[in-house]
Amino acid sequence: MADSSPSDLKVRTRRFALRVIRLYGALPTSVVAQTLGKQVLRSGTSVGAYYREACRTRSDAEFISLIEGGLKELEETIYWFELIVDAELFAAERLADLMTEADELMAILTASVKTVKSRTGRA
Repeated sequence: MADSSPSDLKVRTRRFALRVIRLYGALPTSVVAQTLGKQVLRSGTSVGAYYREACRTRSDAEFISLIEGGLKELEETIYWFELIVDAELFAAERLADLMTEADELMAILTASVKTVKSRTGRA
């Protein structure tokens, strides 16, 4: 797993969002594809926004809340990726790298929440 410093995560979450934007742009124009695409576009681009906001929090509780919001968006994004594959809009291989990045971001953000919770006795 790559460095998980705040600046690195800002870059990674922005790159993730850009990849999701490109995914949406590559989807077919059918109603089903566009419906799933808009969902993944919204959730996939929200992860970085939550992280950016969390970097500016005034309390541990606010940080935890925002990072957990980003985790929810990541989980939802993974769900939409799976549906895109299951609906045969893209092959699983085409989304494999994006799924891996989503899983890695999930692990990093989860570890961040656990660290803050253990430090503050909220575990």
